[in-house]
Amino acid sequence: MRLDQQPAFVLHARPYRETSLLLECLTRDHGRLGVVARGARGERARLRRSQLEPFQTLVLDLVLRGELATLAGAEVVGMPLRLAGDHGFAGLYLNELVVRLTARQDAQPVLFDAYARTLTRLAAGEPVAWTLRRFERDLLEAIGYGLQLQHEADGESTLQVQAHYRYDVEQGALRCTQGTPHAVRGADLQALADDRMPDRAGMAALRHLMREVIRYHLGGGELRAWRVLAGVQPQR
Repeated sequence: MRLDQQPAFVLHARPYRETSLLLECLTRDHGRLGVVARGARGERARLRRSQLEPFQTLVLDLVLRGELATLAGAEVVGMPLRLAGDHGFAGLYLNELVVRLTARQDAQPVLFDAYARTLTRLAAGEPVAWTLRRFERDLLEAIGYGLQLQHEADGESTLQVQAHYRYDVEQGALRCTQGTPHAVRGADLQALADDRMPDRAGMAALRHLMREVIRYHLGGGELRAWRVLAGVQPQR
C-alpha cells in the first residue's frame, strides 16, 4: 500500500543492516509505523540524516508491506524545533512514551496533534513539568486509558476540591486522609482536567500519580527517560 504525503515525526532511529536505518515514526493517519530508510547511512545517501531527525515535522512517502514500511521520500516542513537542556530531555521522554505505550499501525490523529502541540510548547520554553503532565493526560485519553478527573471512584460523587485522594488506576480517585503517602488534592485533579497549572505541591503530586499510572500500563516497567528527568523540578 502506498502512503503519500503523510505528516509524521521521527521518534527513534537505529542502524539497520549495513547502510540503512530503522525508524519509529508517528504519523497522522496511520499511527506509529516502523519505517526502513534504505541506504540512509551510506556515502551516497539520497536522504540526508538531518532530514530524519526528531522534533521536526516531516511529510513522508511510504510503501507499507506487512509490519514495516519502506521510505520512498521525505520532506521537512517548516523550521526544525530547537529543544535544549531540560526541554530537549523532555522531548526524548515524549518519544519514548509514545513508542512504549502505542501499538504500530493504530491510527491516532488526536495523539498526533497533541504531540505536535507539546513540541511547540517545549520549543517556546514553557514549563517542562506542566507541559509533560498535559501530554501524559492527553496520551492516556487518546489510547483509551483516560484518567477519571471529574468524579470519585464510585462514578457518581463529584470530586471535592478540598478533599484528598489516592488514585487507583483501576478504580479512580479514592478518598483518603491528608497524611496518606502520595495523596493528591481534589483541586489538583480538577486543575489537570481544566488545563490549569496547579501550585508546586500539586505538580509534585500529579507527577507521582502519572508515573504510577504509566508504570501500570507498561506492565510494571520503567522508562529510561525517568532517570534523566529526575532532576527537573516542578515549576510554578
